[in-house]
Amino acid sequence: MAKKDDFDKIDTNKDGFISREEFDAADQSAGVEREKLNWFLRLITLGDRFDIKDFWDRVKKSIVEFVILVFGVTVSFGIEQQGGESDNRHDGIENLQNLRQEVDEIIAYTDEYIEQIDWVTDMYQKQYDKWEKDNDSVFIHWQLDEEEPDGKYYFSPMGMYNNRNPFDPPRVNFDAIKLDGTFRLLPRNVGLKMTEIYDGTELKYLIENTGVKEERYVNQFIDRVANRWVFDLPWVNLDYNEFWIENRKYIQNDKFMKYNLFKRLDLWQWSVKDQLQEYRNSLTESTKMLDSVISVRDSEFEFIWWVLNPKD
Repeated sequence: MAKKDDFDKIDTNKDGFISREEFDAADQSAGVEREKLNWFLRLITLGDRFDIKDFWDRVKKSIVEFVILVFGVTVSFGIEQQGGESDNRHDGIENLQNLRQEVDEIIAYTDEYIEQIDWVTDMYQKQYDKWEKDNDSVFIHWQLDEEEPDGKYYFSPMGMYNNRNPFDPPRVNFDAIKLDGTFRLLPRNVGLKMTEIYDGTELKYLIENTGVKEERYVNQFIDRVANRWVFDLPWVNLDYNEFWIENRKYIQNDKFMKYNLFKRLDLWQWSVKDQLQEYRNSLTESTKMLDSVISVRDSEFEFIWWVLNPKD
């Protein structure tokens, strides 16, 4: 009937003993017997009596326990979610810094490539301009070299005509970010700009012109030597200056070779150079954008997992 922890309630005179009168009184106040209840109250009654006060006490206790449980689960989920957002924020900042570093590498590579194209274009333009001159050394150039006996190194530009250097800037960090799935963490404007830098039309045309298109002219040169010169000349070795000196009249009369040089120069001067400068300008714009976003992230204050002054 009554529980042990209710002893003090039953022992009304506080003498440490439960008398018959106290027991009967407790029995009368312990609620309604189960047999006298309707079907619904029987369903929710745990013992052999139904006590409305005890029932409401259990209801309130259950509500409190439920609220505590829901609150605990909600707080735990919120902390876990905030921790994930904090990790994403750190990954996003790291991606920005890695891209900024790689863009600097692309700029250095592009500047070096521009210098190379300027030097090569200037050399072959001089060769084209003097193609018709009546001089046995028309295909021989020289440059200063202290290690040579007379301080000059002599060479034939046409002997290096089959050399190529397709434009291929570094993109390791960008590809890694796309592969690990964290590209989505970049701000939308940064993501669009980086896609333009690494996979945009400017770069694609530049790669195509210094790759497939230039390769076509080089292959035509190689085929001409293999299919015509080797049959018409007593010996062919493009690496020797003597070859270009001894056969300079034959080579001057090969209009196809001169036209091939003209087309390659045209590609460099009117396509590749302009595309390189446009790409260089895009790289400069991207550095300004990245610096701006990184500066904003650095100015934000993060406490544990929460950014207290978000700037987005």
